[in-house]
Amino acid sequence: MLGEAFLPARAATIALSAFGLLAVMLAVTGIYGLAAYSVSRRVREIGIRIAVGAQPWHVLQFVLGRTSLLLSIGLCVGLALSLAASQLLSSIVYQASSRDPLVCWRPPSPWY
Repeated sequence: MLGEAFLPARAATIALSAFGLLAVMLAVTGIYGLAAYSVSRRVREIGIRIAVGAQPWHVLQFVLGRTSLLLSIGLCVGLALSLAASQLLSSIVYQASSRDPLVCWRPPSPWY
């Protein structure tokens, strides 16, 4: 009987976990695409740097420098938006705190 009672919550948890996994896969694909596009636009410049005698470490630093800058900016914006969203959701969801990562794991109170 408890299994039937918790089925909607369990199904929602599984669906949201699948959507979260899909979002992570899309983010990783986007970061890879950003790095690949950045490198493909500068292939000639990288080749010239290698031909002139640049050290491999400097070439790698050159290639990953802009990508890491864009990644850092995206990370900061994403964290700021996620904090704002958690504040908004904590005001909407009953007995939820924006600082409580286990809000969906709390057992229901028997005193209602």
